[in-house]
Amino acid sequence: MTEVLFDPSSWALIIVVGLSAGFIDAIVGGGGMLTVPTLLSLGLPPHLTLGTNKLSACFASGTAAYTYFKKQLFTPHFWLQSIYSTFVGALVGTVFINFIDTQWLEKLLPLIILAVALYSLFNRMADIDNYQLPENNFALRIKQSVQGFILGFYDGASGPGTGAFWVISTMRLYRLHILLASGIAKSMNFTSNLTSLAIFIYFGQVNWLIGLTMGGCLMLGAYIGAHSAIHFGAKFIRPIFISIVLIMAVNLGYNAWLS
Repeated sequence: MTEVLFDPSSWALIIVVGLSAGFIDAIVGGGGMLTVPTLLSLGLPPHLTLGTNKLSACFASGTAAYTYFKKQLFTPHFWLQSIYSTFVGALVGTVFINFIDTQWLEKLLPLIILAVALYSLFNRMADIDNYQLPENNFALRIKQSVQGFILGFYDGASGPGTGAFWVISTMRLYRLHILLASGIAKSMNFTSNLTSLAIFIYFGQVNWLIGLTMGGCLMLGAYIGAHSAIHFGAKFIRPIFISIVLIMAVNLGYNAWLS
């Protein structure tokens, strides 16, 4: 594992970004769009960045998922097929990314982050006032399988914006209210994060000190964010979220492609 030494200002940035990302991730998803660019900008190699981010992300997604479950906004047995497919997708995606050359990954990640940011910026999700789960039939299980594998693979292979993709696709596929979609998103995100983390640990691509520090901050931010989402909704955070992500993605893209 690569040793990375940070000064106090770098640790302060990790703490602030961790709190902010955990808060945002619990509400609308996409906290990795803040944490991944931050770790890259501090000089961590791409594979180490992804592995360390998975460690910290487990804290946030696990905390948020538990909160939504306790508030009866996630029904595990109904989404078992999604859980299985997400696990398989994350497993395949993480193994795949660990065999990609670092030089290509350095150039690819900023483009992925920028694309996700632009998608989030221009996407408009209509309010859906439906808390009723869809009928459990074969067609539903096909949807769950395809959605779970694709998003699990993406989360394992890269990850930034996965939570937002889960929320958006769940609302569109099943016509569910955003709070139910967020509960599903956080639970599936936790599944893929934990699966991916195990693979990154096997490949020795985790910085435990940074990951645990950021993870603790993410956990606190996620706890506050999940409760805020349940009580106030997510609209107030969207403009700030998109602005920060666009700035960081453009900066990373410039450093990777032009500097």
